[in-house]
Amino acid sequence: MAKPDVLLLAPMAGVTDWPLRVLCYRMGADYACSEMVSAMGFTHAKTNNETYRMLLGVHPEEKNTACQLFGSDPAVMGEAAAKLTELGRFTMLDINMGCPARKVVGGGDGSALLLDPDKAYRVMEAVKNNTSLPVTLKTRLGFDQDSMNALRLCEAAQSLGFAWVTVHGRTRQQQYSGQADYAAIGSLKARLSIPVVANGDLFTPEDALRMKRETGADGLMIGRGAMGNPWLFRTARQALEGKPVVRETLSERIETAMQHAEWMVEAKGERMGIVEMRKHLGHYISGLRGAASIRREVNFMLTLSQMRGLLDRLLEAAQQEEMA
Repeated sequence: MAKPDVLLLAPMAGVTDWPLRVLCYRMGADYACSEMVSAMGFTHAKTNNETYRMLLGVHPEEKNTACQLFGSDPAVMGEAAAKLTELGRFTMLDINMGCPARKVVGGGDGSALLLDPDKAYRVMEAVKNNTSLPVTLKTRLGFDQDSMNALRLCEAAQSLGFAWVTVHGRTRQQQYSGQADYAAIGSLKARLSIPVVANGDLFTPEDALRMKRETGADGLMIGRGAMGNPWLFRTARQALEGKPVVRETLSERIETAMQHAEWMVEAKGERMGIVEMRKHLGHYISGLRGAASIRREVNFMLTLSQMRGLLDRLLEAAQQEEMA
């Protein structure tokens, strides 16, 4: 991570498919990560399985995209790592040891591995031994206050020669409540020689400055803040470089939402693409006059033409407002 102030797009289930990743790259992201991929599911899936076709889709514009893998069986994780490497699509593999979702944790995966650092090490070792790609780790501070094992997991990653570790500044027990603990990430950073990426609560350029100042991290990872706001990569970098922060115009926001919708249909077909685009569009229109009523209209849309019609109306209104 030689480049200063590296900005990374976090892996988010149901969110960080290639349409969002490409938009974030266009706005200045240095790196992006796929949605979580189940090692068990992937290794047992039939050839040309549609779910994994979409999960593992990579656009030609993507320049530095990792695949995030989750699982707790070292042998299965190693097999999945080898198969993913053979695809030749990804620049890195990221191991998820931070997901707080009940379904994932219930299977002993994700942040459940914070409860068993020895098994976590075996999982990391298996992945590292079965790929030629750089490997990274994403985790949380601990499972709860009684198992603050992030340091042990990060030291394991360091000893295995991982490229970096990403730490979300909450425990699994906290889910997404409260505030990310930047001081705790900074404490970990001070005790490690491996590069550390900070994650949690980066929603504005000002958040980027505070995260950098309080963690001293080598990179900053943007998650939920990128939804409906890929420009956050541009404005965060401007702030970090001490430049004036230039916000997107309303027209740019709506035009980008249209591009996003079109790519979602290209990636997933019209019905699924539009249904999944609804959550993104809710973020794009946040703060607009009449956003609540617009959101209700969006929730019943099933076709790209319906969404285009709405966005065309919003764009016309925005252009008139900007010219006034």
